[in-house]
Amino acid sequence: MSFIWSLIVGGVIGWLAGLILGRDIPGGIFGNIIAGFVGAWLGTALLGDWGPVVADFAIIPAIVGSVALVFLLSLIMRAFRKQTDK
Repeated sequence: MSFIWSLIVGGVIGWLAGLILGRDIPGGIFGNIIAGFVGAWLGTALLGDWGPVVADFAIIPAIVGSVALVFLLSLIMRAFRKQTDK
């Protein structure tokens, strides 16, 4: 059950990152889950484990890391779109 809870929390974190930046994450709900998990790892690696913890995610660093990840992904996707438009 904790794995399902982690998937839900990871998806919500990825969804919040997309909302904060106003950009869609490719892959729909699966993209949100992946962005939440990778962003949580990135945020925890950079900022540590501080703030409230839900389903083994430190929420504040996870959201900050997910926002950074979504921002970087959107820059990469935009660069690829410009390459294919030529």
